[in-house]
Amino acid sequence: MSVTSPPAIAGGTPIREQPLPYGRHQLEEADIVSVVAAMRSGTLTGGAAIADFEHALAARCKVGHAVAVANGSVALDLAVLALGIGPGDEVITTPLTFVATANAVLRIGAIPVFADIGDDRCLDPESVARAVTPRTKAVITVDYSGLPSDVAALKAAMPRRLPVIADGAHSLGASQGGRPAGSLADITTLSFHPVKQITTGEGGACLTADAVIADRIRKLRNHGMTSTADERVGGLWKYDVTMLGDNHRLTALQAALGTSQLRRLDDVVAERSEIADRYDAMLADIPGIRVPPRPAGRRSAWHLYPIEIDPDAFGCERDSVIDALRAEGIEATLHYPAVHLLSLYRERGGVPGTAPRAERLCERLVTLPLYPAMSASDQDDVVLALRRIHAWAAARAVTS
Repeated sequence: MSVTSPPAIAGGTPIREQPLPYGRHQLEEADIVSVVAAMRSGTLTGGAAIADFEHALAARCKVGHAVAVANGSVALDLAVLALGIGPGDEVITTPLTFVATANAVLRIGAIPVFADIGDDRCLDPESVARAVTPRTKAVITVDYSGLPSDVAALKAAMPRRLPVIADGAHSLGASQGGRPAGSLADITTLSFHPVKQITTGEGGACLTADAVIADRIRKLRNHGMTSTADERVGGLWKYDVTMLGDNHRLTALQAALGTSQLRRLDDVVAERSEIADRYDAMLADIPGIRVPPRPAGRRSAWHLYPIEIDPDAFGCERDSVIDALRAEGIEATLHYPAVHLLSLYRERGGVPGTAPRAERLCERLVTLPLYPAMSASDQDDVVLALRRIHAWAAARAVTS
């Protein structure tokens, strides 16, 4: 199948018979053995498996405390609550994220304030500084696609000290200046969804160096109780409830899977990096494609590989590129539509022009498949599809 043959969207034969997803989990026999051992331990929730996973996470990210929770969205909710943010407070964040980031603010009655992004696709420090008001209580930055946000630059730009939450759902295994993502912000939240670098099925965590914050998050994940079931042994059976929490716990089975997966994190990130490097080289000569940024001193975990389409140079709009890739059997997608322009946020005052760089980029992004089990042949299919689509679009442009 050649570059000049018509793409599937124009009636040609699709490149792939089996669809290629944008992401896929990877399990090994060691993972299964770990989960089975947890099932046989007699403890399905709480217990040593949770503590082992939390200790391993904290050690890997070089941070004092890791608190495992039910999912990445809950991790964001608890991080916001742990900082004492409440109704009427403002929290600055980015439009270039999954909606859960802003929802964590909105859910408690606080106000998400959207700043713009920089060339690195993370929050722009100067834009954040301009958005600070007397009501601002925190900043939530997002390690978009796996690239750690420059938290030090954000803090240096602010007119007054504010806590920074890093939504690190994409960045486990990344680093800046040799420091692991997870150790850079006041609180970092993680997600262990199946397409992430490691998975617990569903699951998440909050990382922090602050013992007081960690204690608040532990209580919030467990109904606000002063002790856990594991701690109420022998004569220590009493407890109190000191805050309004809920059940946001991870199971022992999930923790066992996470601990097993975490042992391979470096290998997983290395494989993802190799695929990203190959994409960079293979896409370099296709007009109208901009590959993800690589700022000096920052190492991405490459959760995603989002390219930017210049419609004039490529020959067609971004939506047409995604439709054409999917017609070829390549399940490209979008991460993400601008949050402040989604219906829920438009109803709350979101308007175009709030974050022009983010809005422009969100109209041009295409997430290409990237996960460790991808073969070189899979990747060749993606690039051939893009070349076919570009050649077809360029020919149509000449004809018209």
